[in-house]
Amino acid sequence: MPHLMKLGLFIRPCGHHIASWRHPQAHADAGVHFPHFIEMAQTAERGLFDMLFSADSQTAWTGAESAIDRVHYTAWLEPYTLLSALSAYTKNIGLVCTATTSFEQPFIIARKFATLDHISNGRAGWNVVTSGNDTEAQNFSKEPHLPKKERYKRGREFVNVVRALWDSWDDDAFVRNKETGVFFDRAKMHVLNHHGDYYDVRGPLNVARTPQGQPVIVEAGLSEEGRALAAETAEVVFCAHDSIESAQAFYTDLKGRMKAFGRSPDHLKIMPGLSVIVAPTHEEAQAKFKQLQELLHPDLGLSLLSSRLGHDVSSYALDEPLPELPENKVISSRSDMIKAWSKELMDGKTPTLRQLCQRFAASRGHYSIIGTPVEVVDEMQRWFENGACDGFNFVPSVYPIGLNDFVELVVPELQKRGLYRTAYEGPTLRDVLGLPKPESRYAEKAKAAE
Repeated sequence: MPHLMKLGLFIRPCGHHIASWRHPQAHADAGVHFPHFIEMAQTAERGLFDMLFSADSQTAWTGAESAIDRVHYTAWLEPYTLLSALSAYTKNIGLVCTATTSFEQPFIIARKFATLDHISNGRAGWNVVTSGNDTEAQNFSKEPHLPKKERYKRGREFVNVVRALWDSWDDDAFVRNKETGVFFDRAKMHVLNHHGDYYDVRGPLNVARTPQGQPVIVEAGLSEEGRALAAETAEVVFCAHDSIESAQAFYTDLKGRMKAFGRSPDHLKIMPGLSVIVAPTHEEAQAKFKQLQELLHPDLGLSLLSSRLGHDVSSYALDEPLPELPENKVISSRSDMIKAWSKELMDGKTPTLRQLCQRFAASRGHYSIIGTPVEVVDEMQRWFENGACDGFNFVPSVYPIGLNDFVELVVPELQKRGLYRTAYEGPTLRDVLGLPKPESRYAEKAKAAE
């Protein structure tokens, strides 16, 4: 079977451009309008996307307080509930959302995502995050976030416990024999009895083994800690790169780390974010982009930049360069990217804070392509065929038109070149992604004993 490009759809109510809700064709109330999400999911499925991906945070403070009233994704539907509901309106597309290891418990996460996998007939995925936003921590306790290394250490144990709980039952444990009165084979139930540095979990999970064996594990993060965790546990990695060179370096590094854990590089799909504005002509695409950029309020741009830098820059002069800032020790990847941009010359000059705001607002640090279907696919193909990715996590600038344009203009061009599927490969997310169904650890032990 040919190696085909993977595509995720990164859900955001009005779009990923932070001024998208002001666009004339955007649904400003999309965050609470369920039919909007149904349309989004069904359009993505018509475009044969691998999965819907919903990021999440446990806070309304997604920007600096100076412009919080301008942020359209301050409040919207909780993603696990949303994807559970969308499973009834879709048949093939994967359903992936965030749950944090910082504020949840392994047993609860294991149960929720196993349930979603059953409800959707094998289409669930868990996006693992360790959460570093200070305003999230303020909603759960008086304690600040743990240092990054310790957050990831706890996150690793959390993931391992969840995956062990997903193996609580053998595939054929539930005999449901009405004649004998035996509902399940006790020998095929496995009690975990985990006692670790952070968690004590008895088990077993009170949900049967799922259609996929285990839901797909998805992760993000460019840091050393994030890469180490992904090489050991992730099956899909979403990331942000603004150049093919940085994407290639990340791809080579992360795939190369997997051997130490006895894993095949093919069992991890790396999908950087991709912003696309496409139109029949290059001039039309540029005009669409210009229209969005003109909707950006400076206060909102500063607010978003502040949240990613971990330092409030809302009082700084917009038309001056970004000054030296202290290190962001909580969430560093986007912060490092913006600081690198601030040292890149634009038209021979150091970029101003206003220019940095406009650049980040357009795609939030993801690679951006503006042009015709041929121009867009040329660039996607260049990344895909030159060791930069296994596909992309698409971040439409504005819904619904950005997604509609991609499905109607870009997908046919991908298919024409033999880069993308023309039908779904199977009923589960693992089938679609080309990932194996994991064998239960207890079945593996039994085989080894034999």
